[in-house]
Amino acid sequence: MTAMTTIAMPTVKQTKNLIDGKWVDAASGRTFNAYNPSTSEVIAEVAESDANDVDRAVRAAQDAFQGSWSKFTSRERGKLLYKLADLIEDNADELAALETLNNGKPISEVKAADVPLVIATFRYYAGWADKIYGETVPIDSNDFFVYTKKEAVGVCGQIIPWNFPMLMLAWKWGPALAAGNTIILKPAEQTPLTALRIGELAMEAGFPKGVINIVNGFGESAGDALVKHRGVDKIAFTGHYETAQLIMKSAADTLKRITFELGGKSPNVVFADADMEQAVQGAMMGIFFNQGEVCCAGSRLFVEQSSHDEFIEKFKVAAESHRVGDPFDLKTQQGAQVSKEQYEKILSYIDIGKNEAELVTGGEPAQDKGWFVKPTIFAGVSNDMRIAQEEIFGPVVSVIPFKDHDDLIRQANDTVYGLAAAVWTQNISKAMRLANEVRAGTVWVNCYNTFDPAAPFGGYKFSGHGRECGKDAIHNYVETKTVWVSTK
Repeated sequence: MTAMTTIAMPTVKQTKNLIDGKWVDAASGRTFNAYNPSTSEVIAEVAESDANDVDRAVRAAQDAFQGSWSKFTSRERGKLLYKLADLIEDNADELAALETLNNGKPISEVKAADVPLVIATFRYYAGWADKIYGETVPIDSNDFFVYTKKEAVGVCGQIIPWNFPMLMLAWKWGPALAAGNTIILKPAEQTPLTALRIGELAMEAGFPKGVINIVNGFGESAGDALVKHRGVDKIAFTGHYETAQLIMKSAADTLKRITFELGGKSPNVVFADADMEQAVQGAMMGIFFNQGEVCCAGSRLFVEQSSHDEFIEKFKVAAESHRVGDPFDLKTQQGAQVSKEQYEKILSYIDIGKNEAELVTGGEPAQDKGWFVKPTIFAGVSNDMRIAQEEIFGPVVSVIPFKDHDDLIRQANDTVYGLAAAVWTQNISKAMRLANEVRAGTVWVNCYNTFDPAAPFGGYKFSGHGRECGKDAIHNYVETKTVWVSTK
């Protein structure tokens, strides 16, 4: 008897907005389609929010922040986060299948990476809930006792992307709820379904009405209304820097607090003394994981000239054996791109690359049905080419040779981005020197795409403001209040 290799399709349970503890249609009654990227078929019609729905959600979040939620102790908040983590774990298979259905990523990856990280993130911040506190301040006077306390910012608008829908939700909700804020989440219009299911689990966990609200819709309507609303105290956004620029302009009138986790064009560096087999697998993980739809993807692959040809040969063989196909098949290594728009964008960049550089392998659709792209490698790339400078967000990598360390650092830092970097070498001094000199928020040494809720993640330059994860993320969601007490 052979083992089953394909997972069954899940049932879509929720398509409405979550506002004030109730599941409601959009005020306008409008809906939009959610798609299955592997078939390009419609799988659900989802409530399409506008400014009216956002206003209802903001009022609910304000009432909860000033009312029921303010009466919860820090440890009670932590217990709710632990309960939500337990419920996600109990429903892990369903959530994994729903994520695969709506996003197109391989279910084997969702089960091995996405879901466990979601659970770990909520448990990590559940533990933080009763450890957010101030200090006593030794001022230059005996006439006063001075202390600080940490207080929640208030109503937080959170706008998340489509590449890791559940994980980006967890990265936003965890620290915000631990610190005592209330939330209005706008999921990406391409991938709302797992956010809605986790919203159901949050209600089951016992979060009071209005603490967690979810408004579905598009950036130019629901997202814009959330950013401009005077009742929203903070916006946290993950996505492209051009959208972040629009958010900064729109939020200026209300002086909202803003944090951004944006894109990247991360340098993945292979020195000649690296373990080549390990480096090839690292390059595969760096660019083809999650169909290349990763902010920190190693899309600029710098290879030392003396090992360049050997590396390209091995990398080509590995890429051509990479299994692309049905994301519900447990043997699949690369699924579908998330949307027709993204699929077409990637193919357009491949066309640009064919005119700029040498196509080593890939460069075309992988299947006739759905939005699949073959793993694509370009060689003969110079760092000033468009495929080396612009974020493609797909399974497309530019291999760039370098001469020496100084040449490498000059090219690696020659980008508007600064999200991540990696280095492959058996010489720890080389690795440490690169880690010190590259302008990036995360540097991996002989590894790639390793994450933990305790490790801060974010970028320099156009890659963002602030940090997700770790203690640093708590700072995004608290105000510091200073209290002076006269002792005379």
